[in-house]
Order: sequence, then C-alpha cells, then structure tokens
Amino acid sequence: MKSEELIVKMCAPTLAGLKTGSMFSASYRSEAKVKAELRRLNGLFEPKGLVIMPLRFAEGTALLYVGRMQALARDLNEPKAAAMLKKLGYPCGSTEKCLLHLMRRMRTSRGFPHEVGLFLGYPPEDVLGFVRNRAKNYKTVGLWKVYGDTQMAQRQFEACRKCTEESISRFKSGASLEQLIM
Repeated sequence: MKSEELIVKMCAPTLAGLKTGSMFSASYRSEAKVKAELRRLNGLFEPKGLVIMPLRFAEGTALLYVGRMQALARDLNEPKAAAMLKKLGYPCGSTEKCLLHLMRRMRTSRGFPHEVGLFLGYPPEDVLGFVRNRAKNYKTVGLWKVYGDTQMAQRQFEACRKCTEESISRFKSGASLEQLIM
C-alpha cells in the first residue's frame, strides 16, 4: 500500500478536521527513505496546519503521528489535559515541546503512554478515566474507551467512520491527498 493511501485510510478524520490527531504504524525497509517521504508529506501538510512525524522506529515498523497543530494546542491547553501533562513532566505551554516530549516517552516506553490520547483529540475525562480505571469499567468503546459523555463519543465515532469511508472512496476515485485535506 502506498504511503498516501495508508494516510487516507488511517487519518481521514484528522485530514478533514474532525479529529486533532491520528496515529498509525507503517512497515519500512529504510529509515532514511521514511524520513525523506515524511519531509515530502510535510511539504503538503504544513501549509494546511498539519504535521506528520515519527514517534518511534522499531524492528521495521514506524509509528507515525499526523496532527493538526492549532487543534492540538487548544486540546493540550485545556485545564484537565494541561494538569495531567504537567504531572507527567511535559513542558506545558509549547505544543512543539510537548510533541518532542511525547516522542521521547514513546521511544523509552514499551507500550503507549496513556496520555497519547490527549494528542489524538480524546476528551481528557476519558483519558483520565482510562488511567484511573486501568482500561476497565468504561461505558462504551469505539475509537477510544469512553468514561464520560457517551452520546458525544458515539456521534464522533460515527462522524469519523463516515468520513473515512467517504475519503477512501474519493481517493480511489482519483482525489489527491492534498484535495482531501480541509
């Protein structure tokens, strides 16, 4: 699967502005080629307020993050999110520094630091609920485990599902990646 097709499949809601960020894994043979492709993609993304960056490389798999920087700044400055990040040693007040801190945590942690949900646009209430409940006792599950507003989450899940279907269809019909970015 080509990189642009994979991005459409895995990140359509972020490209369309429905989500703050998306994360996905991609196999690779050459880290240098991945980095060159990311530079090319950032040339398309940056003018539209998006960024794509590697969170970590491990055993032929790159974990990639696509995010809307303005939305991420808003989300990370939300009081509950900022308090959680500050407790974890994040340099609050700088979106770029927070992303770099997340990259360091991703590269030194075996699993996923739970606060990654804040970088994906998940409600802080749900990220905190996930941590406090150790991923149990959730009310519903979709793109994330919901501990708070289930109706809002279900609407978001459905909007993201429809967006992904529509974006994949448009891409397969000839729309470019750049045309799918809102």
